[in-house]
Amino acid sequence: MSPKSVAIRRLSTSSPRPVMLAIAGDSAAGKTTLTRGLVDALGDKGVISVCVDDYHRYDRVERSELPFTPLSPACNYVGIMEQHLQLLAMGEPILKPVYNHTDGTLDRPVLVEPANNMIVEGLLPLHSRLSRACFDLSVYLDPPEEIRREWKVRRDSRERGYTEEQVLADLSRREADAVAFIRPQRRWADIVVRFAPIKERGEAEHSLPSATVLLRPTAPHPDLSRILGEDTREAIHLKLIRDDDGKPVDALHVHAYATRDMTRRVEDVIWASLGIDHQLPESLGAIGPGLRSEPLAVVQLILLYHLLLARKLQGLELEVIR
Repeated sequence: MSPKSVAIRRLSTSSPRPVMLAIAGDSAAGKTTLTRGLVDALGDKGVISVCVDDYHRYDRVERSELPFTPLSPACNYVGIMEQHLQLLAMGEPILKPVYNHTDGTLDRPVLVEPANNMIVEGLLPLHSRLSRACFDLSVYLDPPEEIRREWKVRRDSRERGYTEEQVLADLSRREADAVAFIRPQRRWADIVVRFAPIKERGEAEHSLPSATVLLRPTAPHPDLSRILGEDTREAIHLKLIRDDDGKPVDALHVHAYATRDMTRRVEDVIWASLGIDHQLPESLGAIGPGLRSEPLAVVQLILLYHLLLARKLQGLELEVIR
């Protein structure tokens, strides 16, 4: 089926279908952390997350002998991924492969029954036209490379049993595939998020990461212009900038030093605009036990806004938010 046919079929169907959100980005860009807050907010019955890195063709041992890395389409069953995304987008179940990130093996496949909301995250969800046609909203995580490398070294050495030297060597090996296949997905995203200190605002290099959120006009974003004013400008502000392609785009800056009271005011107005009779989820912004990021909370809320708005536009009931 062509990408155009997939999009038309999804939009014209009279049956309830899942709202599909893609979160793309390189390894250790923050995809899982971003996804986790949305899953916690919507609950097990309201959302299912799928990682498309499960479509790796080869296990870790086999890949060591290959001329390409997991970032390359040649290392993944892209055709099966596309087929499964189409099925999920139409509300059909799939038998999804499983890649074990802990030991690098290929585990037994699992049955995935689509939920009201489907979050699809991983290295290559926006790689092809056919996969992109399956989504209602797409996000690309774009941290500066020096920050992402720090995150990857810390994660892989603590959670996946690698030494720092092994992680750095692997990053060097992956660079060509990242340039060729991962970073080009940025151009297709409705929202581009960069978690990093904002240097033009005087934030130090090793400060807690703020967020720069590019809201492209390819999706119906919340009207933040009526929310943000002089009283919030020091911590949260919106401005018009030029994107990488030279086109104008709204850029929302959420600074890490923003107070909880200030971000809560913004969040309450965004939440109220949806007309949902539930309290704002407290799980948004969590980055660990007792740790919270205000920029992450605002980004997650914007994505939650889109998920719930898409269901509202379909005339479907909204989830009970936890």
